[in-house]
Amino acid sequence: MDQSYKTIVVGNPSEQSARSRVLVVYTGGTFGMVYESKGRQLVPFEFAHALDYLPELQRLEKEVVFLSLHTPIDSSDITPALWVELGQIIKDRYTQFDSFVILHGTDTMAYTASALSFLLEGLNKPVILTGAQLPVGIARSDARENLLTALEIASSKSEDGNPMVPEVCIYFNSLLLRGNRARKKETSQFNAFYSENYPVLANAGVKIDYNRPYLRPYQQFSQLLLHTRLDTNVAFIKLFPGIDTRIIRAILSVDGLKGVVLETFGAGNAPQDPALIAALEAAIERQTVILNVTQCEGGRVVQGQYGASKRLGEIGVVSGSDITPEAAITKLMFLLGQNPGYAEVRRRLSKPVCGEMSM
Repeated sequence: MDQSYKTIVVGNPSEQSARSRVLVVYTGGTFGMVYESKGRQLVPFEFAHALDYLPELQRLEKEVVFLSLHTPIDSSDITPALWVELGQIIKDRYTQFDSFVILHGTDTMAYTASALSFLLEGLNKPVILTGAQLPVGIARSDARENLLTALEIASSKSEDGNPMVPEVCIYFNSLLLRGNRARKKETSQFNAFYSENYPVLANAGVKIDYNRPYLRPYQQFSQLLLHTRLDTNVAFIKLFPGIDTRIIRAILSVDGLKGVVLETFGAGNAPQDPALIAALEAAIERQTVILNVTQCEGGRVVQGQYGASKRLGEIGVVSGSDITPEAAITKLMFLLGQNPGYAEVRRRLSKPVCGEMSM
């Protein structure tokens, strides 16, 4: 039994399923929250009490071990250090468990899923992130279905006995999505996540239908390598009509800044203001990496398709193709953390690392 974290073992494994072990890591989030007695704010509570609302877990024909962080947190407080901690939890227990489920708040779940997809190089087992829009103790909560189906998917095997989904994913409201392709789109409905530029990996109805051509293939001889360095000297710049170039220059001149995700219009377009172009070009000359990502939900950046993006390519802005902003910023942190050099970071940014973008 792990002594460094709080753990709870549930399930009723049969002899045939005794080898099916799933580790569920509880980070916090709406799933295990309650309303304060003096107000209507949601606050975390002891996760062991949340399991009281999930008697179905005792009937599962698999062993499920729940591990809770020392102090559950709201997902708004997630940091890159916690991404590394989650990766370390998985790495340390990789041979003990067949799959992993992470209970996580929805606000930053897409960031965590994207980061883990980069940090867990050579991953060959399911890592499924899920959560809830309503706390598990509320009658209409979506927490039960999300967790139980995430456990089912995490335990699923293909005909040859290998994991069906050997990658980082998000499961929510009947949809399984590639983790570094997902985005949160909804705060008041149960269908909180979508993946505009990559097909759904599975749809859970009466049965779970897997979209097999789009699942990451199982790599028989793959070995897990955990990366632990992320460089947070990065920033977002979101363009809008009338943006003051002084603001852009101020951001680009921040001491120690190494990379920027530039959220542009349409297919990667930006105002053709000479002062804006000059500010970006000066930053690139200082070896600040600038990655062009579209503000649109669908489609991709195609620098040069319009005159409004041609100059960006000419001065050295890197095209992000159809990568999401969440995957873009975490990929930038990851690549800069490896410290391979300016030219190599630019080269690797323009190519898929683990299915986060199209060529």
